[in-house]
Amino acid sequence: MRILSDALTFDAWRDQARALLRQGAAPETVSWEAPDRPSLFGLSPPPDAGEGPAPRVPAALVAALRQAAPYRVAGRWNLLYRVLWRGAHGERQAHLPGDRDGSALQRRIKAVRREAHHLHAFLRFQPVADDDPQRPLDLLAWFEPAHDILPWASEHFADRLGRRRWLIATPLDGVWYDGEHSHYHAPCPESWRALAREARRQDDPLWRTYYRSLFNPARLNPTAMQGHMPARFRAHTPEGRDIPGLVADARRGARRHGQAAAVGALPGKALRAPKSPDAPPPPGALK
Repeated sequence: MRILSDALTFDAWRDQARALLRQGAAPETVSWEAPDRPSLFGLSPPPDAGEGPAPRVPAALVAALRQAAPYRVAGRWNLLYRVLWRGAHGERQAHLPGDRDGSALQRRIKAVRREAHHLHAFLRFQPVADDDPQRPLDLLAWFEPAHDILPWASEHFADRLGRRRWLIATPLDGVWYDGEHSHYHAPCPESWRALAREARRQDDPLWRTYYRSLFNPARLNPTAMQGHMPARFRAHTPEGRDIPGLVADARRGARRHGQAAAVGALPGKALRAPKSPDAPPPPGALK
């Protein structure tokens, strides 16, 4: 049994998988495990590249493997190699949903895509107030993704924030955008983590006021709310601290008002009484 370290990027794993295919190593003879996990066999050295062409596999299969690779689970590369092995030996359905391995692969892809959506929806940047030249940043954010999506999912912000300089730190990795290029680091430097955690503790009264004004108690659906915004993200968003109180108010009777109490108490334009069909026309009106 050959035990390899699972501390890899997709490109590094692909090189190892290509070498293993050349050597004819079946999936049951290879396993990728965490380096610190006890094993009777110990870690094996990475396989040599070998000679001769590697078996050809469909481009769609390689693309599916790349999309599933960020899924964070112990031994993540074992399923990917099994699917790759089967595809290289003529089982072109190995990565499709109707196949047992393909179904597991597609579930991982779906989870990775959903986590990228969570990053785009629930990450909250905080502005950097000072102009310290040693800290060339405009925006800071902390996020705790369930999967390794940061390197590619963070490109979303580079496309939308123009030349603004920002930093996203997570427990495992981080990315800094200098206005032109992204700089990815894994593990995340401790100085980046400290900056992002400090920004996370800052209050954002404008965003909280905006969220409370949009909250509609009459349309409260806790199950749908949990599905759209899992509870693990509430601790990292300004509005997260207000959600329990808004939900409690809705359950105590605020649903019948159709709006938050603070919004309903604001002064506004009074509605005119409906006009009677028998009322005379105003002076000067055409008959």
